[in-house]
Amino acid sequence: MIDQLILEFDKGLRTVFAPARTVRPVPGDDLAEAPLEEAERRHAAALMRVNHVGEICAQALYQGQALMSRDPAIKDALKQASDEETEHLAWTERRIAELGGRKSLLNPLWYGGALAIGMVAGRLGDRWNLGFLAETERQVEAHLKSHLETLPAEDRKSRAIVEQMKADEIEHADTAVRLGAHELPAPVKGAMKLASRVMTRATYWV
Repeated sequence: MIDQLILEFDKGLRTVFAPARTVRPVPGDDLAEAPLEEAERRHAAALMRVNHVGEICAQALYQGQALMSRDPAIKDALKQASDEETEHLAWTERRIAELGGRKSLLNPLWYGGALAIGMVAGRLGDRWNLGFLAETERQVEAHLKSHLETLPAEDRKSRAIVEQMKADEIEHADTAVRLGAHELPAPVKGAMKLASRVMTRATYWV
């Protein structure tokens, strides 16, 4: 039990503070850097910072949910989604640096809160756990779609990353549904959207 706690604590530290790694090539890596105006560059960097925080939270959510799940198939699905989200972390982290931005100063806070939420979701049972996963991915997909509408059209490198992230989130939601996810009540979905809106607005600036 103590060994498991140490491993989970180490995972949290690496997620928040260590550089993430990717197996797949970074989307848009072969594209030329577009000449952006300073305001466009700052805006793109802020959006990628928001996306990076979203992936920090995803790692924590999956970690908490997997800890509480009793179903090996669900644990495996959460691990697969977590691995892909780690790649998203690496992609967004790199793009933030390329744009001259910085990661959120609130990352430890976001991670801790998301981990607690994931553990609560996991305690509710595997079907509700999967329902929470599916709804999270749907909201992230919508969030990424909105970013594609506001990213500078010339910033094809950032757009390629967001497009691939969106495709991965759709796949994660579909997997959760196939495994038997329950549809969450409307008030829970609303609370999730509100929390996401608060996080997004704070992270854009901090």
